[in-house]
Amino acid sequence: MTKTSAALVSIGIGLCLSGCAAFPELRPADVRLPDTWHATRPHDGSTSELVTWWGTFNDPSLIALIRLAQDENPTVASAVADIERARATLASEQANLFPVLDGSASATRSGTDGSSSNRVAAGTLSSGGLDASWEVDLFGKVRQKTEAAGLRVDQRVDDWYDTRVSLAAEVADYYVQYRACRQLENAYSVELTSQRETIRATETAAASGLTSSADLALARASAASSSSTLTAQRTECNVLIISLAQVTGGDEAAVRRLLAQGKPGLPAPKSFQITAVPAEALRQRPDINALELEVAAAVADVGAAKADLYPSLSLAGSVTISSSTLTGAALPWSFGPALTIPLFDGGARRATVMGAIADYDTAAANYKSGVLSAVAEVETALVRIDSTRRRISDASSAARNYRTYFNAIDTNWRAGGVSLLDREEARRAAQSSEISLIEIRRDAVRYWIALYKALGGGWDAGAGSPPGHSSTIQGNQL
Repeated sequence: MTKTSAALVSIGIGLCLSGCAAFPELRPADVRLPDTWHATRPHDGSTSELVTWWGTFNDPSLIALIRLAQDENPTVASAVADIERARATLASEQANLFPVLDGSASATRSGTDGSSSNRVAAGTLSSGGLDASWEVDLFGKVRQKTEAAGLRVDQRVDDWYDTRVSLAAEVADYYVQYRACRQLENAYSVELTSQRETIRATETAAASGLTSSADLALARASAASSSSTLTAQRTECNVLIISLAQVTGGDEAAVRRLLAQGKPGLPAPKSFQITAVPAEALRQRPDINALELEVAAAVADVGAAKADLYPSLSLAGSVTISSSTLTGAALPWSFGPALTIPLFDGGARRATVMGAIADYDTAAANYKSGVLSAVAEVETALVRIDSTRRRISDASSAARNYRTYFNAIDTNWRAGGVSLLDREEARRAAQSSEISLIEIRRDAVRYWIALYKALGGGWDAGAGSPPGHSSTIQGNQL
């Protein structure tokens, strides 16, 4: 290297170092977590594996629908495609660590026709060559880009797990709503049948002059209102079937068959146990792990951008083998290093570094926000589970006593001791309490499902079949 080249390198490195010193240091993406759950914890907070939780519902139709969604839902296929795209990016970055070698070959036949004085003998020129180049990764730019790409592959795998967890929870939530919807439909149907019997009895009494036409109008109005409510409830049940068909791949006929084979009651886990420390639960959440990986990838991106401020050294060489029937053979070759020094680019490289640092700040903020949201989701689910657990006992007592009250009023009405209006008020109170009980039981299971999702669904990086290895979804990994 000449003195001039050495001076240029020194100047370039000095400028790069002075530029790097102006950039802010990266801060760790830490989040303060509480030591214990503030909400009441079911089962006294004892611990247990979550991966087999769906099996505790003991509902084959639910498991079948979840498996169908895992196989057919396009969001899972999209998540797999994202993994393959990230792997391709990683392979491209890894290729930059190795020399590039290109080969070429040609053959040319030439000569001239004409008089003997102008004629040139025909000849064949054939050649082949190899061109090689390699950028020496002096300051780790290629290495850090490769590291960032590798981290994003892991991030996409976590996104795939998170998609499966969210999808399973969504299917289960729709399924629970559907079973509760059918129970509500049955309750309205039973009540409508009773009201129609009341209409017939009231019509007979009105024809005999034993009751007024007002009672008959009231009985008919109550039955018409119940019929309208029943129609609306059946519509909602059909809408839920459509929603289940959408998340399971669109085969509504298959969904209806699975629903017909299932148990009519509300599914519920036999037992469900959770950890007592938020950090323990957050380790199970693939989305939180993905956010953390993005922070690490952003740090690598900053390192690569800073490395681009330094000079780059590349080695290039070529060998050409040529042979002619007229001139013989030749073997020209060349080899040498090339040094590129960033002296002035209008601030483009500095802007790239600042953009990478801003991306890191965004990733760190997203990670913190994700952790805080995860803690809030768990706490919210725990509060709601505790609330519904307490409400179910009171709601059961209310429904039982309101039905007893109605039966007593109904007996008195049939004996002529109370008016039809009193009977209808008692009926509405009994029906309302029974509907409320069904809804509370439905919500209790839905909150368990929300907690399952908030705890990462029992996700385990060692469980399941990562894309590219096997497409089989095991029941105890859902």
